[in-house]
This record gives sequence, structure tokens and C-alpha cells, in this order.
Amino acid sequence: MNLHGKAWKYGDNIDTDQIIPGRYLVTSDPKELGQHCMEDADPGFSKKVRPGDVLVGLKNFGCGSSREHAPISLKAVGVSAVIAKSFARIFYRNSINLGLPLFETDAAERIEQGDDLELNPSTGEIKNVTKGETYHAQPLPEFAQEIMAAGGLMNYVAKKKGLTVVTPTPSGYDARQD
Repeated sequence: MNLHGKAWKYGDNIDTDQIIPGRYLVTSDPKELGQHCMEDADPGFSKKVRPGDVLVGLKNFGCGSSREHAPISLKAVGVSAVIAKSFARIFYRNSINLGLPLFETDAAERIEQGDDLELNPSTGEIKNVTKGETYHAQPLPEFAQEIMAAGGLMNYVAKKKGLTVVTPTPSGYDARQD
């Protein structure tokens, strides 16, 4: 399944406090977190971003704390994927666990704010429709692609155990037996 959206370009070292300011960590409600996504780095971002849009960073995207709130807020606001030259490892793993596709490539430098992008998580191909260029990221390993296809680690584990994750809730996940 390809992803399609407009690029939102940021620089190096976008940390988790820039993605979701610490003052909002009193909640785990995805909708509330999404309303404050990128608030300090880009005021009004949550009102401008559209479902499917793509965040583009440069080096060390997602550095800082190990909080899962950062990828939760990105997904909740409608970001379909993040492209960067490199990711902080804990952000990388949290994003996989929560089903947020990541594309790691030096070509992130070539993408500009507002470029129209089409991404293929299975192959790592990134088409910059605006520029007529194609870039390549290393595809995620097969196990990570399976987690992504399931919508995140909780759904993946639930399916393996014969459960269905009904919905993420502020207090966690509600699952039921099939």
C-alpha cells in the first residue's frame, strides 16, 4: 500500500519535546496529543497538516526522551510516515511498535517543504511527484513490515494470540477473543 501526502520539512535534531511538548504528557489520549503535535517547533501545525502528510527531517530525528507520546501524536494528527537521514534508535523502535512507517535515507535533503510525495513502505521507494525524482530508503525488515501491516505491535501480538485489538484507548488497548 502506497502512502501519499505533502512534505513538512524540518532540520537536524528534532527531539521528542519538539514533536510533543512535555507539558502535554499528562495525557495519553491520542486525539489530545495530536492537537499539540509540533506545537513549539511549528505553531498551528496540527491545524495545517492533512491526513496522509509526511514529516521530513534530517539527522537524528526523534532524539531526546524515550516517550512513546511522540509517534502517537504524529499518527493522531494524521502524519502517515516520517522520512529522515537518521533516526534516534528509541524513536525508531517506538514508531515501529506503534505502526508509524519510517524511511531512512540521505535523500531527505532533496525534499522541500510542500513537495508532493508518494511512498512505498514495502520497497522503501519515495517518489517526489513535485520534482519528478525517485529516492530509495532501506526497507524495514520483514518482521517490522508485519508489525506495520498489523497497525503496530499490540495488534500484531493480538493477532498472533487469536485476539483482535478493538481500539486504542487512553489507558491502553482493549482486546477481545475472536
